[in-house]
Amino acid sequence: MSGKVVFLDRASLKARVRSPDFASSYVEFDKTGADEIVERLQGATVAITNKVPLRADTLQQLPDLKMIAVAATGYDVIDIPACQARGIRVANIRNYAVHTVPEHAFALILALRRNLLAYRQDVESGVWQRSPQFCFFDHPIGDLHGATLGILGEGVLGQGTARVAEQGFGMRVLFADHTPPKRDDVIFTPFEQVLEEADVLSLHCPLTADTRNIIGAKELRRMKPTALLINTARGGLVDEAALIQALDEGWIAGAGFDVLTTEPPTQGHPLLDVRRPNFILTPHVAWASDGAMQFLADQLIDNIEAWQRGTPQNLVI
Repeated sequence: MSGKVVFLDRASLKARVRSPDFASSYVEFDKTGADEIVERLQGATVAITNKVPLRADTLQQLPDLKMIAVAATGYDVIDIPACQARGIRVANIRNYAVHTVPEHAFALILALRRNLLAYRQDVESGVWQRSPQFCFFDHPIGDLHGATLGILGEGVLGQGTARVAEQGFGMRVLFADHTPPKRDDVIFTPFEQVLEEADVLSLHCPLTADTRNIIGAKELRRMKPTALLINTARGGLVDEAALIQALDEGWIAGAGFDVLTTEPPTQGHPLLDVRRPNFILTPHVAWASDGAMQFLADQLIDNIEAWQRGTPQNLVI
């Protein structure tokens, strides 16, 4: 079988992407607007997308489309019921960020736990230079050894983060029992208990109807005032207005986010205006080490070629 393969948002991936070995044509677009999707996918057998949404009204205009390859693990941009109804197979990427996301999460955790931004600001403003001592202690510094890490999300990223915490820092790890399905190889702790006991709460779960705004004002109020909230998963997991209130009123000690509900954020997004040393925002790059992106690019085409051979892998449906 030969076919046309179209990558709708190639610029979202900084890696070498080979052409599928069966494709009669392979077309890449750096980015694709909502009004360009149908035209660009006309006659395509396979669509590759990272963040370009493919919804029911779009899919019904694409009778030739047989497979969607998602260039990410999360597939909330795809209308899965519509794909099921039309017999379109969907594959995503697995296990490509098992090291880079936990590393980024701990970069945020360490920076916040040790108040690195606050101390850097003090150095830049001359506070250290005016100090009568060789050092000064204006901001608390917390150890990770012996602290409790709460994790929402028991997949490979959550478990990878747990390994770093336990083996690298000697932390106690609690996996929160928050939404089904549950795993037999993970010991879960009641969600409310994790909120109350965690010194750091790190989110690694997908964005679904069950997990949207799973961390809101009620949950933030249950956390320790010394606790940190880390989100390297999806922005919609956290009520962002409640987060701002939590930081303003001291419900928690700080937060490190790599994701927002709207990406890229528009000017005026409230979290863009949070300029304080106990909040760090990075632009959805926790996954994006050079090695991880190349692994992703290779698996992306592997998924398409496996589907074409009749031995599909990494299927969502």
